[in-house]
Amino acid sequence: MPFIPHTEQEIRSMLDTIGVDSINQLFDEIPEELTRFSLDAVPEGMPEMDVANLMAQRAQQDAGAYSFIGAGAYDHHIPAAVWQIATRGEFYSAYTPYQAEASQGTLQLLYEFQSMMTELMAMDASNASLYDGASALGEAILMAVRATRKSKSRKILLPKTLHPAYRATANAIVKNQNIELIELPYDAGTGRVDMAALASYEGEDITAMVINQPNFFGVIEDSDALVNWAEANNALTIGVVNPLAMSILNPPGEWGEKGVDICCGEGQPLGIPLSSGGPYYGFLTCRQAYVRQMPGRIIGRTVDLDGKTGFSLTLQAREQHIRRSKATSNICTNQGLMVTASTIHMAMLGAEGLARAAAASHAKQADLEKALSEIDGVEVIFDSPFYNESVVRLPMPVSELINQVAEHNVLAGFDLSEHYPELGNALLVCSTEKQTEQAVAALLDAMQQVITQHTNSSAG
Repeated sequence: MPFIPHTEQEIRSMLDTIGVDSINQLFDEIPEELTRFSLDAVPEGMPEMDVANLMAQRAQQDAGAYSFIGAGAYDHHIPAAVWQIATRGEFYSAYTPYQAEASQGTLQLLYEFQSMMTELMAMDASNASLYDGASALGEAILMAVRATRKSKSRKILLPKTLHPAYRATANAIVKNQNIELIELPYDAGTGRVDMAALASYEGEDITAMVINQPNFFGVIEDSDALVNWAEANNALTIGVVNPLAMSILNPPGEWGEKGVDICCGEGQPLGIPLSSGGPYYGFLTCRQAYVRQMPGRIIGRTVDLDGKTGFSLTLQAREQHIRRSKATSNICTNQGLMVTASTIHMAMLGAEGLARAAAASHAKQADLEKALSEIDGVEVIFDSPFYNESVVRLPMPVSELINQVAEHNVLAGFDLSEHYPELGNALLVCSTEKQTEQAVAALLDAMQQVITQHTNSSAG
């Protein structure tokens, strides 16, 4: 439906009908000090041609380079058919499917997405997505606090090995809700959560523990031990996982003796391109016992009076558009187009295809890690199983190496020195199944040159 703006005469007629002088009068309850400001940082408008040229220049800034960054966003192969289907008009412009009779296609797709995610995570229920993985974690923490009556402390154990952006986002969401996030340290040798540090919390009232798999360093955590510890100490568990990795790793619903209670993460590895940083989407799954506390859309399947299968939004009484401030679900909007692409992607690859992509990513990272360790001055920091990322220590400042290697059209990785200064000159390096021999050779050659130049200049 095209947008047709109102004429001045139509606006005047509507204002006269309701008895106000201007549109601004409709917002007179807003304090004046909140309405008197200017958008000084917003530039003047540009002609269409200039905007197109500007956007083309911006797009070229991160195009064509060999990337080894990872750190929560991964460049996996996406079959061409995925976005050809996802961008059909029926999906591309679809909005919230409140009217089930007019939205059966969208509802069925979301239902299929939920079914695939519960299968992949070995969980009972899934929502139809959230904004992104970081905000999904924030919602999972709120959900855990609502869902447990055993704990009154509102204390959440959060590993330092969790993505820094996830930790910051979760803190921003819960810090003013009397919820305390307690950081768990990691073992310097393994890069895993330090199990010895958990001893000080045994017997204490802990609401939930967050378990990352793999963690931000790419290391595979001992998820079974962590879940069992939480269970023994009456704490709920929240898994934060890479969904593609779950196709070859033990899924969160099977961790420990009982599995996790809630699981969330970033859905970008499932058919979503890097796109210079978004849009992506978050997923959230849980045990059946906690489904009424789950935020976001939930699609149900039923039959009509004629026995035909139908789909609709269900459990809506949790949501803010029905119960307002009394809602248990304080978020509704999902990333529908991203979920559409992921559903098509998973359907096309199937369980075997997803597992092959994940296994190939791990294999290529194993080869890269070995090659990096053979460069003089470069050492692999953690001696633990990993998925598709590794941390290496460099003989020079990380930012300098990244900037100089970028001149060779190679993005060497993610600088960990800001978030983990205790690791020294640490670089997080990532591979996916798309990484070519040519790209790896370019990275190794560029790093060797830069490190050699730095060593020679330091010696001189």
